[in-house]
Amino acid sequence: MTENKCVAILGSTGSIGTQTLDVIRQHPDWFTVEVLTAQHNWELLVAQALEFKPNAVVIGNEDHYSKVKEALSGEPIKVFAGQKAITQVVEMDTIDVVLTALVGYSGLIPTVHAIRAGKQIALANKETLVVAGELITALAKQHGVNIYPVDSEHSAIFQCLVGEFHNPIEKIILTASGGPFRGKDTTYLSSVTREQALKHPNWDMGAKITIDSASLMNKGLEVIEAKWLFGLKTEQIEVVVHPQSIIHSLVQFEDGSIKAQLGLPDMRIPIQFALSYPDRLKSNFERFNFANYPQLTFEQPDVKTFRNLQLAFDALAAGGNAPCILNAANEIAVAAFLNRQIGFLEMSDLIEETLNQTNFLDCPQLEDYIESDRQARELSENILTSKR
Repeated sequence: MTENKCVAILGSTGSIGTQTLDVIRQHPDWFTVEVLTAQHNWELLVAQALEFKPNAVVIGNEDHYSKVKEALSGEPIKVFAGQKAITQVVEMDTIDVVLTALVGYSGLIPTVHAIRAGKQIALANKETLVVAGELITALAKQHGVNIYPVDSEHSAIFQCLVGEFHNPIEKIILTASGGPFRGKDTTYLSSVTREQALKHPNWDMGAKITIDSASLMNKGLEVIEAKWLFGLKTEQIEVVVHPQSIIHSLVQFEDGSIKAQLGLPDMRIPIQFALSYPDRLKSNFERFNFANYPQLTFEQPDVKTFRNLQLAFDALAAGGNAPCILNAANEIAVAAFLNRQIGFLEMSDLIEETLNQTNFLDCPQLEDYIESDRQARELSENILTSKR
């Protein structure tokens, strides 16, 4: 038994946040909830606060502050509101680990503050490393902070590397389910609907990441994240489509041996491992049975049809602020698709056009990333407006 860890969950009402609380619910002797934050879902935030009694809660949308404050008025729980409060609350002395489950670019600044405050990071927000991987990894090294991956694919790589950190990696192989449109051509994709894209075959996720999975951008972002998490070159990262989502990713070493991590599609397993490392805690999660999966299949991703994956590889190869631009444009594109403003294939067109038109910076600092994100969003919005 190790010392009880005090956990701050940024984005506690989302898919990852609620599953993290499920893990903590099963292991009250191991974990204490210290901070909970949400953007809009104040009612669920209040319910979580009443159950777990954190030291503090933050509601990002300040319009809901009075409702949260009133609902928790009888509790010894501090209530804050606004984006600045989220960046400040992670610096509390009582926090041991910050689990970042915010959506998209919004995770960057709070993670920077948490690292500077010396907090260990359980990272479910891949965009933090996509946008500013070089800066984040340098900061983590400077402050002696470990970043534990929560994404199932990166957790799989991390688990395969335990006991192997002294052995050089030849390459890693990230697996992708292929999403709901695996095998479809551009003719089919040109008319797919928002509702079709939101039906993932294996995983239950939020709207943004589900659309990213359907377009293979999610895998592209994971490629960029993997480079920084594991210190890899672009050519050391491969993607293979594995429709069953049982093998979560693989590592190939210099002797040719390949290690893989297997399990049912359940995000609670990588969440729990990130929080409990180096220990593996007993769980009541459903177990994988080989008899139920007589065939595990693999195929190459179609990067000509699903161009987002290739755009991500290209942005990674370009370096500098290109991945930051890619991420910003993608967030605008996904929002536009969810709002029925553009078609599925037009998301790639918008991202590519934004990449081509936004100023490239070779060695950006934090302020440069913030400005590049702003410029790319503005440009993407202008491109959208011009096409209406």
